[in-house]
Amino acid sequence: MKIKHKSLSYEKAMAQKPYKRKKPHRPDMLFRTAMRVLSAFELRKTRFKYEKIDMEKAGKGPYLILMNHSSFIDLKIASAIFYPMPYCIVTTVDAFVGKGWLMRALGCIPTQKFVGDFSLISDIHCALHEKNTSVLMYPEAGYSFDGCSTALPQRLGLLVKKLGVPVVTVMTDGAFLYDPLYNYLQTRRVKVTAKVKCLFSAEEVASLPVAELDAGIEQAFAFDNFKNQYESGTEVSEKFRADGLHRILYRCPECETDFCMEGKGTHLKCKKCGKEYELSKLGRLTATEGETRFAHVPAWYHWQRECVRRSLEDGTYRLDTDVEIGVLTNFRSVYMIGKGRLVHDGDGFHLTGCDGKLDYSQSPLSSHGLNADLYWYEMGDVICIGNKERLYYCFPSEQNGNVTRARLAAEELYKLKRAESRSAVRQNPVASV
Repeated sequence: MKIKHKSLSYEKAMAQKPYKRKKPHRPDMLFRTAMRVLSAFELRKTRFKYEKIDMEKAGKGPYLILMNHSSFIDLKIASAIFYPMPYCIVTTVDAFVGKGWLMRALGCIPTQKFVGDFSLISDIHCALHEKNTSVLMYPEAGYSFDGCSTALPQRLGLLVKKLGVPVVTVMTDGAFLYDPLYNYLQTRRVKVTAKVKCLFSAEEVASLPVAELDAGIEQAFAFDNFKNQYESGTEVSEKFRADGLHRILYRCPECETDFCMEGKGTHLKCKKCGKEYELSKLGRLTATEGETRFAHVPAWYHWQRECVRRSLEDGTYRLDTDVEIGVLTNFRSVYMIGKGRLVHDGDGFHLTGCDGKLDYSQSPLSSHGLNADLYWYEMGDVICIGNKERLYYCFPSEQNGNVTRARLAAEELYKLKRAESRSAVRQNPVASV
């Protein structure tokens, strides 16, 4: 899938009028049917099946549907499960570029990933209570990089309580293995299944405390696709299964060097020290010589997170890279405005460029996560920062895993700064009033 983009001067891009927010549109039967038909072929390839659990508690709806986000097939899975029921879909704004009318006709509600958007809450409320339409959202916002759950927004239970409708979860198995983000959109021959469960009835939403709602959602979103693959004996036999694996496993455990790994074919190799691993058909890593430090991909990924956190704590973390910059203000196009420099350190992000005309900073506490993507619309790995007025899509000149490290750093930096802020309030509560 590609996205409409074109080159434009900085001045003209900044002068673009923002998109106007509109009330959610209840998708009609024609578009729901078209979506279902277009989804059928790919789902047939995966022998897709799903199981319903406790759905009698949900009643006839509308529901708030929370789904894990694994690959591009997720929307097709939802279509197969819920057709012909109408439902709106909370969708990132870049999906509207060049096709805003179609996305609205499908019931999509635009939002900016990891940007505070209080109007989204009113849009969801409108869809549920005025349009009498269920709403599907991916609370993780970003695709899983390592096949495990990513950080959820704080106090999601508070939103559930405010909406006051049954909560239904859709948890997929095999969707990540079918098309993992790091693998350059190369699909594999694996079976995809899903479990559809009423997590909370409307009565439970009304009676349970927010903390218990939060805990229930957190538990529902605890998953590990590589672990499930190994334990279930699901084989991925394609010879390209390790292509691009260095984009998520960028640090060598042997020589502890960043951005030195190369994933190609079925192997992952360090270009500095020569240490090499083979990715088996069951998703396990084995060193071709010597000790296997990490056999489990998410364990390696978690180790990288710990390394990033330590570098943040001792002040040595820093991303400083040349980038190509795209700007998104409305749904007409992504405007490529030229070259710049992106710096990320303990103070957050700082983007400069366009011959000194662009100077944008973003604090670590602006969001709990980072809109970072791999092979974004086939343009390249990207780091997206910005605010309600406009988003800046930054494509690093070196596509070597620095996007993954930035995502880990943004998540860990948020935790550190939030803890510092809470500690300061406890020590001096009068100053916080």
